Amino acid sequence: MGNTVEEIKRPINEEMKLFEQKFYESMQSKVPLLDKVTRFIVTTKGKQMRPMFVFLCAKLVGEVNEKTYRGASMIELIHTATLVHDDVVDESFKRRNFFSINALWKNKIAVLVGDYLLSKSVLLSTDYKDYDLLSVISRTIREMSEGELLQLEKARKLDITEDVYYEIIRQKTATLIAACCEIGVLSNNADETLAKKMMDFGTYTGMAFQIKDDLFDYLSSNVIGKPVGIDIKEQKMTLPLIHTLKTANETDRKYYFNTIKRYNNDQKRVKELISFVKSSGGLDYAIKIMKDFQQKAKDILNEFPDSEARKSLHIMLDYVIERKF
Repeated sequence: MGNTVEEIKRPINEEMKLFEQKFYESMQSKVPLLDKVTRFIVTTKGKQMRPMFVFLCAKLVGEVNEKTYRGASMIELIHTATLVHDDVVDESFKRRNFFSINALWKNKIAVLVGDYLLSKSVLLSTDYKDYDLLSVISRTIREMSEGELLQLEKARKLDITEDVYYEIIRQKTATLIAACCEIGVLSNNADETLAKKMMDFGTYTGMAFQIKDDLFDYLSSNVIGKPVGIDIKEQKMTLPLIHTLKTANETDRKYYFNTIKRYNNDQKRVKELISFVKSSGGLDYAIKIMKDFQQKAKDILNEFPDSEARKSLHIMLDYVIERKF
């Protein structure tokens, strides 16, 4: 994995180094407690895939400039805010093997820090009159919240159809990657058509990324450290499961639906359901859909002239569906 990320970063190495400093600056405040928390956030950050998308898409059509850095900071502020809020909602005390903010500082502080980061992302755009970026950022925050709520509403009834599933993952996951790609080209004054095209590119990439994530639940060989069957235990309806239940006969559907609804903590029943999804072609179906989204993204990418940035984005697209965690 390490090598792949290095390869993807090659055309934007310098920019990524400078970005770390600019991102930290964008989070600073006059409140010592907030500074302590934001310093912790900077030291525990992940692979930073999202800023990579912003910089690579900017390089696809021009150069990385100050507006690109601001756009990448806005995205990272939103992304971090949602992770902080998610940990509170999920009551999880670990994130990437570090303690989460709510574990170290209590829920109230975590929620307020998340709010602060969101407001910072909006302020960053208005301070510099980047109203085109502001419009992307506001839409993204709205869609991510809608996606979460749609999932919560549907999860109670477990009546998620394939179309609803696509809408949930588009809003929850893909919309942020779409915003990265759109912001990247907007920082180089792209017109509406190009901005829309890059938004589509990011959406398809994000959809493929999320389906890959959902597949990990069925693969005992995942190195993600996420136990197999965790989505089923949490009654999350993902694509392999939705397709399997849709194509199953009435008896099987009732039996396995009951597993999800009532026996989702019964190890034996969960294992049985995972085997059923595999043997019914649920995984193959999800892999096919994931590859279709990946191909749609590649088709858009291939409309651009060959460049280092384009090469990196191609590697990124392969990495999205081949990654092991």
